[in-house]
This record gives sequence, C-alpha cells and structure tokens, in this order.
Amino acid sequence: MEMNIKKINDNISVATFDPNENSFKTFADKGFKSVINLQTEDEEQNVSSKKEETLANDNNLNYKHFGVSKDNLSQSMVDNFRQELESLPTPIVVHCKSGKRSGAFVMMHIECQKNMSGEEVIEQAENMGFECDVPELELFLKKYVNEH
Repeated sequence: MEMNIKKINDNISVATFDPNENSFKTFADKGFKSVINLQTEDEEQNVSSKKEETLANDNNLNYKHFGVSKDNLSQSMVDNFRQELESLPTPIVVHCKSGKRSGAFVMMHIECQKNMSGEEVIEQAENMGFECDVPELELFLKKYVNEH
C-alpha cells in the first residue's frame, strides 16, 4: 500500500489511504504526535477504530475517532473536529479511506482561520490534489466556511 501523506501545513497532514497495522509505526517514525480517524464503524476498513486506538497508543500517538458519513455531516461535528485539531499535540495526521473527508474537514478548519470563502476553499483543495466528487460534501463545505 502506498503511504501517501499530503502535508497541508506544519501542523496538519492528510493520509490519503486506509491505514493498516503497520501505518501507525510509520506515522510515529515520520514524527506525528496525533492521529484523527474519520472512518465510520460500518465502512470496510483495514483495521477497526478500536484496533487503531490500540496501535496509536502502542506507538505513543494521541488518537481521536470521528465517524463521518454524508448522512451525519453537521456543523457541530466540524466544530468538534476543529477543537481537537486545536488541542491535540502536533503534527497531526488525519485519515479516512481515501482522503476526501479528511481533506475537506482539514480545509474547512484552515480556511475558517484565514477567512476565505467556500468557493476559494474548493479551488485550493483541488489545487492540492483533493477531488471533491461528493456533491453533499462540497455543498456542506462551502456552506460551513461561508457561515464561519
């Protein structure tokens, strides 16, 4: 499995793959201090979130899990995610299965800090190689950023 990790800024990176048992040692070796998992319990994944938490702890990584699906997207979920980004030790690596949700959530956080518009966020995300081909996610992202 290719370990593609996109550095967004000095504090936050996005892993564009579904981690396996070895990924957490790699995250630790690369200097990450925290891992946030956005996969839901009912999607297929290499290791369960419970197992991820154990692997993270074994590698001295802080671990948080937010199960994000297009059915449960909410402003409060993004707010909670952003609070974790502010409070967890950095650098942080965020992952889902492909990086789409992770990329969107991280971009929402960064752009709200910079006061950019939702449209600018989508453009910047695409320039960084994130495809937002989930219409619900794209609409939600624009709305969230424009309101914050």
